[in-house]
Amino acid sequence: MKASNDILEELSARRRVDAKQREALVPFDEMMRRAASAPAVRDFASAFAGGGTHVIAELKRASPSEGMIREDFRPVELARELERAGAAALSVLCEPHRFLGDERYLSAVRRETGIPLLYKDFITTRYQIAAARAAGADAVLLIAAVLGPDDLRTLLDLTHELGMCALVETHDEREIENAVRAGARIVGVNCRNLRNFACDTSLLESLIGRIPRPCVRIAESGIHNSEAVHRATAAGADGFLIGTALMRAERPESKLGDLIGRS
Repeated sequence: MKASNDILEELSARRRVDAKQREALVPFDEMMRRAASAPAVRDFASAFAGGGTHVIAELKRASPSEGMIREDFRPVELARELERAGAAALSVLCEPHRFLGDERYLSAVRRETGIPLLYKDFITTRYQIAAARAAGADAVLLIAAVLGPDDLRTLLDLTHELGMCALVETHDEREIENAVRAGARIVGVNCRNLRNFACDTSLLESLIGRIPRPCVRIAESGIHNSEAVHRATAAGADGFLIGTALMRAERPESKLGDLIGRS
């Protein structure tokens, strides 16, 4: 597949091809049966209830914008450490081409941890939703920028039918409106533009408060220190998706403790 200047479209298209090839081997009905027999869903939404700073700690080895982030990437060991350090949930990168992720990482982490898991990939098909649940996911990431309103609603309906939550990622007011109309219950604002990977942290403060209640509000990307956490909290964030700052740290569990105010 040819590379594109639009990284979001490139990765989404490539993962659709991957899903089609996989479905030729394991049909949709069979994947749905596997999803039905997967371990019971953990309540992702409840991870953001109550006081304190709620962080979805992200396990990722690399990214298109950062290159290699963590050479010594041991997802199960990292997951255990971050759970002990106070992570409310874990996000596991499953995209293999540019993030060097793997669905098997999520399944392995699921067996060794007790907090909810977010399956993070470029999801545009019902088959991918079923595969995420079959792997043990409790929630999936859906990116509003690459999904029309009807497609978003269709994927949300299947996600909820399978008992999972969806974190619907947005980047502007129109995408927030589309997410809410489609039935999103958890909405994130990503200050990183996934089409070119430029980051504008001011978006968190200007957009988080525009997500209507009772939606759970999640701040994504560009959060590297406690000051950024405090600013986003003041703007109305209920939780944070933090990856690079943790994965670049020599001791991710200590970095997480600093971010959430736990020594």
